Amino acid sequence: MSMPAGSRDGDGACEPHVSVSAWSIDSISAVTLAVREMTEAVAFYQRVGLHVSHGGPDAPFTTLRAGEAVINLRRAVPGAGHAGNRVILRVRGVDALYRDLLEKGLEPTQPRDAEWGERYFELPDPQGVVISFAEQH
Repeated sequence: MSMPAGSRDGDGACEPHVSVSAWSIDSISAVTLAVREMTEAVAFYQRVGLHVSHGGPDAPFTTLRAGEAVINLRRAVPGAGHAGNRVILRVRGVDALYRDLLEKGLEPTQPRDAEWGERYFELPDPQGVVISFAEQH
């Protein structure tokens, strides 16, 4: 016999409450790192097995891939602290997640459509690292 979610089974263990959300965080899509020396950074990541899919040693922005793993490198701005460092989370229901975070008292940027086919918004963590929430269109 099936028991309602959140009820105790015969061993006294509580089954988790199941709810359906209008949004979910599905995976880390990419990590973006600010680097002082692009040539040196690209060479390092190529040596550890990633390949350049956009940009390169002389570009201000480079994307490197290994299978589904993505590391973006952005040329660092001197004295900018964490500027340029970001984690990109692949989500489902980006607008619902945005509204939920607003209701929780957080202050993300307005969702927007990007030319690369994602709808996303951003929210800095307490240390200033940008977390980007992106949904593929």
